[in-house]
Amino acid sequence: MFQPIFDHQAAREAAGDIDDIQFIRALFDNIRPKDSSDIESASNALQALCFLLQQHPQFALLLRNSVLRLLNEKSVISLYSDHGIQSDLGFFTETYRRLSHKILPDVPDPKYLKDIFGQIFHQNDDADWVTGMPDQVWRDFMQTLDISRGDWQLQQNSIQELKDALQVLSFRLSASGLDPELILQHEDLESNSSPFITQNIEIQKFLALGSIQAEDVQHLYSVLKRCEQLTYEIRKANAKTGTSISLTALMQRILQQIQRMQLVVDILHGLILKHDVSQAITSLLKQLVDAECKKNNLSDYWRQNTELLALRVTENASHTGEHYIAQHRGEYFKLMGSAMGAGLIIAFMAMFKIMIASYHLPPLTEAILFSLNYGLGFVIIHLLHFTVATKQPAMTAATIASTIDDHGHDSKNIHNLINIVAQTTSSQTIAILGNVVVVIPVAILIDWLFMQSTGHHFIGSEKAHSLLDNNNPLISLTALYAAVAGVCLFLSGLIAGYHDNLAAYNRIPERLQHLGWLQSLLGKERLGRITDYIRHNLGALAGNFYFGCLLGFASGLGVMLGLPLDIRHVTFVAAFAGYSFPALDFQVSQYIVGTTILGIALVGTINLITSFGLAIYVAMKSRKVRYRHWKAFWLELLSALYRQPGKFLLPPKKTNTDH
Repeated sequence: MFQPIFDHQAAREAAGDIDDIQFIRALFDNIRPKDSSDIESASNALQALCFLLQQHPQFALLLRNSVLRLLNEKSVISLYSDHGIQSDLGFFTETYRRLSHKILPDVPDPKYLKDIFGQIFHQNDDADWVTGMPDQVWRDFMQTLDISRGDWQLQQNSIQELKDALQVLSFRLSASGLDPELILQHEDLESNSSPFITQNIEIQKFLALGSIQAEDVQHLYSVLKRCEQLTYEIRKANAKTGTSISLTALMQRILQQIQRMQLVVDILHGLILKHDVSQAITSLLKQLVDAECKKNNLSDYWRQNTELLALRVTENASHTGEHYIAQHRGEYFKLMGSAMGAGLIIAFMAMFKIMIASYHLPPLTEAILFSLNYGLGFVIIHLLHFTVATKQPAMTAATIASTIDDHGHDSKNIHNLINIVAQTTSSQTIAILGNVVVVIPVAILIDWLFMQSTGHHFIGSEKAHSLLDNNNPLISLTALYAAVAGVCLFLSGLIAGYHDNLAAYNRIPERLQHLGWLQSLLGKERLGRITDYIRHNLGALAGNFYFGCLLGFASGLGVMLGLPLDIRHVTFVAAFAGYSFPALDFQVSQYIVGTTILGIALVGTINLITSFGLAIYVAMKSRKVRYRHWKAFWLELLSALYRQPGKFLLPPKKTNTDH
């Protein structure tokens, strides 16, 4: 299938009508499988091409010269130094560029090899089979092609292009290392000893050498390695000091530049010293094809740039989550008491919600009042150190994810993970129980007090039937609305982490502490206590308030859009039952009692599963967790449930080793 292509190219070359782009494109069109996931077909096709080149040296010469001509006649530097490396346009500018180019693609410029590269690998899924093919298959192709046997002058020109690209990358890496935002994270970057400045000096020396030795290349590797290590140190420190999207993008670009420079040095090293460069070229080819296919991909760009921010958000949730997990019975009953306190507050929040709804206000006004009721109520609960049960998953999921790593098959790691799952399950169960056992009797008590003072129940029988029917999972969309509330819980966890990251990165507590007028108003000592509280609680306060806003606006948004959109939260479902039963003088059928209990249990379960599932997904993605040993985990979990079912409901007693 390849021979006619070579025969056609040979005829055109003899006639002086050469079209290298169409020739190479035709070859790869024949290698490309019908299904991009069919790696085996692509590998077989490339191996067939290698066999043909070995059998017909004149064909290998045709392809070799075509590749070298493209490398010499077109501008190559941008392909090496730009393609696959994040731009410095800024997050939102680059997002807009990708979106606009996805809708209306750019016109290829025939002067630049990076645009021609896109004409050769012109299918959006080319990256699947190119990167999926084993490196050895590509290496065999590179070795068969053997660029070193091509025209000597063309080889020298290609080497010079690589040197120019290395110089461009070096200057850009120096500029990135001197970015003001990065210097704020590491002040030594301004000095001459900064590895980002040092690497540029060493690169210039390397490029000026008349002859290159192996030790010269090893020295460059060590210089670039120092740049890489420093970047990772700053990224690690960002988990405590906070980060921003722009800083995350900058460090992503720095790491990409370093990696590309290492590859270019590998290829230069091999070409100059006549070593095998097939592996380096294979790695570069895969990177370039992947970049070409994803150059306008929005989801990939967002994933890369929000990864560290997501890690910072979930790190905060992880630290907070440790306080929501009862490791022994003392903490278990303390958590129950905290949940019971929250149940008391929620009974009054439910009362205010019913009162607001009774006025039948315009949807927007009603949504704002609902939001303030929920938001301020949850903030009060936090200030009083009480616990809303279903807020646990957004916090505890990150703690669980942090115990999972790529070595998760280790029995000790799995055992630790099972213990945390058991602790989390028991903690969530007792917290829900603590909320519910208080919120129902307090609601009944409020109705009794209202009855004593006014002579009638807090709500009428019609309203009571309406509340019970709305929470009946057999005749309403209770399960769907519980899932919506679970999404709100998940988002509130991210909001909390985001605000803690914001406070740390922008040093908000420290800046408040240095406000002269605030010091005069409150006094230095009191201001210090306030700013310290903000440092540790800004995220939690914001998460609680915005969680209330999300709950309050959900039903209002459904009314305004005409969609079946509402929320069901386990504590409020229980509170509404507490107001409904006395309104009916407790004359309720077994069916109503049964569906009420079912509704509370179902809403609580779906609240937890939805928020927990989303939170664990983000927590694991942010840590790049690739947990491939689920079978071992599930077997261990089922075994633990069979052997010790009690520890999933009640944690062990405190031992001397607990701190």
